[in-house]
Amino acid sequence: MRDVGQVVSKHVARSGPITGRASSPDGAVTVVATPGGPPQEITVSAAALRMGPQGLAAEIMRIAEKARRNAGSRLHETLERVVDPRELTALGFERGQDDEPQQQGWLR
Repeated sequence: MRDVGQVVSKHVARSGPITGRASSPDGAVTVVATPGGPPQEITVSAAALRMGPQGLAAEIMRIAEKARRNAGSRLHETLERVVDPRELTALGFERGQDDEPQQQGWLR
């Protein structure tokens, strides 16, 4: 039996960090996250500030969860080439459908 952690570490080292990105429907809040980790980047537009502190916090948390799920799904897709998909699912990385299409490009 191979060491799944070692295989995953080597693959991620070659492919680079795996992140997920999600935005609110109006684009006011965008979050970049890693699988199972905290947000790596949060972008908030001036329009988002009109939500008030509680509303903005709730929106950031909602979008951060979508970004985390997106990252987990991308990790699963990437690693299923080198690790049995059942092992990935057992580790908590589900392959799911993203709530929105993958965005390309850089945040501005």
